[in-house]
Amino acid sequence: MICWVMYDIGANGARTKVAKACKQAGLYRVQKSVFLGMLTENEKDALRLDIEDRINSEQDSVYIFPMSKDELQATVLLGQAFDKEFVTDEVKALFL
Repeated sequence: MICWVMYDIGANGARTKVAKACKQAGLYRVQKSVFLGMLTENEKDALRLDIEDRINSEQDSVYIFPMSKDELQATVLLGQAFDKEFVTDEVKALFL
């Protein structure tokens, strides 16, 4: 399944660790606090548990949104939807 991970994390260390966990899970950074990629249900659950251990649940927020390829392709992107510094061909291919 395709998953978006979006977060607002206050502490620099926790934010860095969550970004690293997303990358290690095989997700691609599309904006500073947004990752996108393919995960199995087990990989999504493992990532959730990993992130839960790294954030302050009283202050931080993390969203993991699974969606189908059809839903992703129906997504409306406005303006500079992706940070050109981060977007890869793999991410672009998800939208084709």
